[in-house]
Amino acid sequence: MARLQRTVFERNVPARAVVDHALGGTHHAVFWLDDLGERASYPTLSAPVRADIAVVGGGYTGLWSALRAKQRHPGARVVLVEARSVGWAASGRNVGFCGANLTHGHASGRPPDGAEERRDEPGEHALLTRLGHENLAAVGATVDSLGLDCQWERTGIVDLAIEPHQIDWLLDAAARAARTGAPHTYLDRAKMRAEVASPTYEAGLVRPDDAALVHPARLAAELARAASQLGVEIFEQTRVAALVPQRSGAHDIVLRTLSPHGDASVRADRVLLGTSAFPSLLRRSRRHTVPVYVSAIATEPLPADLLAAIGWRGRQGLADVANRSHRYRLTADDRIVFGGHDAVHHYGGRMSRTYEDRPATFRRLTEHLLTTFPQLEGIRLSHRWSGAVDTATRPGAWFAQAAGGRVQHTGGLAGLGAGAGHFAAQVMLDRLDVLDGAPDTERTRLRTVRRRPVPFPPEPVAAAGIRATRLALDRADHQGGRRNLLLRSLDTLGLGLDT
Repeated sequence: MARLQRTVFERNVPARAVVDHALGGTHHAVFWLDDLGERASYPTLSAPVRADIAVVGGGYTGLWSALRAKQRHPGARVVLVEARSVGWAASGRNVGFCGANLTHGHASGRPPDGAEERRDEPGEHALLTRLGHENLAAVGATVDSLGLDCQWERTGIVDLAIEPHQIDWLLDAAARAARTGAPHTYLDRAKMRAEVASPTYEAGLVRPDDAALVHPARLAAELARAASQLGVEIFEQTRVAALVPQRSGAHDIVLRTLSPHGDASVRADRVLLGTSAFPSLLRRSRRHTVPVYVSAIATEPLPADLLAAIGWRGRQGLADVANRSHRYRLTADDRIVFGGHDAVHHYGGRMSRTYEDRPATFRRLTEHLLTTFPQLEGIRLSHRWSGAVDTATRPGAWFAQAAGGRVQHTGGLAGLGAGAGHFAAQVMLDRLDVLDGAPDTERTRLRTVRRRPVPFPPEPVAAAGIRATRLALDRADHQGGRRNLLLRSLDTLGLGLDT
């Protein structure tokens, strides 16, 4: 059995007093939602409505679906219903990366040995890479054309080796990029640390065209504003309890809501579901995702001298390539938002607000931040928060349909939603258009679109399998990246948990 090695974060733990100081006075609240301030509110559905297209879910996928549906069919009545408020869940809580990747690990240095190609459907890796870049360009063009005030920065991303064994992963990724002409640049330890001054960095892979930074909550709020201005009717605090196809009538799909106003249902000809980590309204899809809680912290704004000591003049998004990885970035007011590492699943896929406050996780993230940037000793954090993402057995979005294709559903975006949510919306709308005689598109012909992932097994098998996989990933990080039989088997089958 291979000897376990301590990670860089275990070799260089900051002093307890330093961590205590940083955490002292931290607000358990989402920085992005606090920073958004006053936002537009939308009414609660209080009476039955009819729609040509109904959208369930006010996160990125639902908002993009409603916006694009109205742009494609200006005369259609498009209604969006959201159980809480627009962007309050994962879409308002993420770190703020909008990437070209449509699956986890895609076009990056992780995982090793080309496992990301094996997890894509055969022959589709290059196609997904191209479509992902086209999708990111389309998101950026929409931000410009609609004037979305969401702090969009096309900074690119840097993949980071923080352990010696990860250097080869980046070298392999750089070699693959060179063969395809991708403008990626490998940086050795000295060059990487000259770019961003962290003693944890062993190497870096700069991917300038592969990501943008965005203010997550502002993006959601601005998509809602733009959709509303186009004529989309948005209803908040309107939870859909059931989806009931009817046997006759032009509007024959009923969305029954939990409303204090009595019958406040939506009758629609077509329905798009973007419910993310929350239970699917289609029973057959409920075991295709599980909710997994991820966390983040934010510092107070960094003074100019401290920021200069770190460097980071390119303001790129940064992400290490460990299995239990971190993502972090600078905000518009020069805070660091730092998230990842822990990904927590609760037995039975249960969700609760109590799961959002994990002191041990926040402390660990703070330790890792201070290990990454010891220059930050003495700073304080302003915010700490968690939220649930929808994780599938296959990394990337999956698609399902019902009622002869008139109900479309997607899930499994798990941290990719800012970019891939737009792609998923376009796929669902393409599939609806096919019902009216439109031809299949390049998106709808994808095997990864046509084939759903393997569902999670029933409990207690699901929880045991997720726990075993999580422990195996952690163990690999402590064994020079060597993957055990479980992980190698999952790689071979094209399965994995890459939240």
